[in-house]
Parts: sequence; C-alpha cells; structure tokens
Amino acid sequence: MTASFEPTARHRGLGDAGAPRTRVWDLPTRIFHWVLAAAVIGLIATGLGGVMEWHFRLGYTVLSLLLFRLVWGFVGGRWSRFSAFLYAPTSVVAYLRGRGHPDHLIGHSPLGALSVFALLGLLILQVATGLVADDEVSASGPLTRFVPNSVVSAASSWHTTVGKWSVITLVSLHVLAVMFYVIVKRHRLVRPMITGDKLVADGSAAPSRDDVASRLLAFAVFAACAGIATWIASLRI
Repeated sequence: MTASFEPTARHRGLGDAGAPRTRVWDLPTRIFHWVLAAAVIGLIATGLGGVMEWHFRLGYTVLSLLLFRLVWGFVGGRWSRFSAFLYAPTSVVAYLRGRGHPDHLIGHSPLGALSVFALLGLLILQVATGLVADDEVSASGPLTRFVPNSVVSAASSWHTTVGKWSVITLVSLHVLAVMFYVIVKRHRLVRPMITGDKLVADGSAAPSRDDVASRLLAFAVFAACAGIATWIASLRI
C-alpha cells in the first residue's frame, strides 16, 4: 500500500541547491537516453524523407540500444532497473490522487514509468516490424525472406502507417510532458539525465551503482547487443 505523501525534510529538499547530490542515473543509462533520442529523431526524419539507407542504419542502432536497455533493466544501476519503476495499478492511482510515495520524486514517477514502458514497447514493435517490412520498391528488411508474405504485408502496413504515427505522437507527448514538469511544476528532469545526480535533502536515497566496473559491464553488454544487430543487418540481401 502507498502511504499519503507528506513531504519530509528529506523530500522537501529534492531540488534544493543546498541538498546533497545522489547518483540516480548511471552513465550508461544517460548515454542510452540521449543516443536513443537522437536516433529516433533521425529515424523519423529519414522515414519521412525517404532516405532509406540511413533509415536502416539508424534502425539497427535503435535495435542495439533497445537490446541493451532490456538487459540493463535487470543489471544496471538501482534506479535504472525495471524493478525500481514497475508500479502496481494502486500506486499509479494513488500518485494521480496526490498520495504518491516519496521515492516517486527520485526515480521515475508512476506516470513517467508508464511513458518509459510505452515508448520502449512501441519502439520494439516498430523495429521488429521494420526488420520484416518490404515496400516492394527498393527497401526490404533483413528478415523478410524468413517469414510468410502475409506477415510481411501486415508488418509493412503497420510500420509505415499506424506504427510511424504512433511513435511520432508518443515522442511528442513525452517531450510535452517533460516541458510541463520542468516549466510548470518546477521539477528538474533534464539536468539529472545529463549529470546523473539529483539533490536529496539528507542524501539517504539509495544511489545507483556507477563505478568503473559497472561501466565496463555496460560496454560489454552493448558490444554484444551491437554484435547481434550487426549480424541481423548482414542477413539483408
């Protein structure tokens, strides 16, 4: 059960200039976030502009990043793990009613978590359909020949219509939500995703692991994920 949120000295200090800094977002998560954002924008631009060779390259990049995030969601820093922001429906309802848990101000809030899972799920679906899509003109995914024509047709239709506009819509809503929290609610969301740190009054929030060993692990995980994406790309005729 989620208790009513009465700001304590610790949580009133979130964002206060004099509060101690706590590492919330580890470096691999921060790099993932900004590279994914740039890659998705590039995918949208190249898709709309018909620059298909770069569209494929960026697609493989996003595939590598998504595979990495799925693994990092289990072995990454404290606040990057899925277990840290996998909320029960009752927690979401309590948060919407203003009775959220104090930790919601540290990592992803319940609404932020829903946004993260929705974006990840939609991007996974969009990349998956792209791998088996065929525009019957000049571009076809590397796995097209391994699936039935009915699957290729359905995937192509989704990828170029519903999927494309769903990604554009969800990304736009995500940006608007961040702007609302930053401008209206005065929550510092952007800077922590750059520096990795948030200000917590007494510094008692459990920090994310972000040492050399953790970063080397992240590099090894991403290298493996990139290798898988490269192998899939090599199957393209």
